[in-house]
Amino acid sequence: MQTYIQCFASNLKVSLSSMKKVFIIFALVFLSFSTLVFAQKQIEPQIQRDPILEADSKANLEVALHYFKLKKAYKASLLRCEEIIAANPEFSRMDEVLFVAGMSSYYLSNNKGKQKLILKTEDEKLRFAPKTLRKDAFDYLSQLKEKYPNSTYIGETEKNLKLLEDQK
Repeated sequence: MQTYIQCFASNLKVSLSSMKKVFIIFALVFLSFSTLVFAQKQIEPQIQRDPILEADSKANLEVALHYFKLKKAYKASLLRCEEIIAANPEFSRMDEVLFVAGMSSYYLSNNKGKQKLILKTEDEKLRFAPKTLRKDAFDYLSQLKEKYPNSTYIGETEKNLKLLEDQK
């Protein structure tokens, strides 16, 4: 019986020392990963966004994209984008909004698209004059380039900014 107890005690010592080693290794691995998580740099500052305003802006952007891509109705697309810019300047997809607004202005200044501009008032004639539209396009695309340098639209934006500068 005594040998059995001695054998059990020696096994217990071995298993305790093995468990201590496993625990120490586990603790070191856990601590190293937890410090890596806290050491990561935030790429984009976290902004508290109103979910209702965000959903409304997303719906307006989807309609603007429909007008822009499928209908080639650049005035309608531009007006939807301007609504988003005015109502929700912190919209999560603002780079896309600025790109669509800039390109819609650019295309309208070159009289492109299927939607014809019917300008009834003097304000509309001034607002949608080709020179004004080119300036607006340049402003929207410049803002996109400045605020969102990592945007997926940056390549086409820089190309169109160069075209707009050449037209000045």
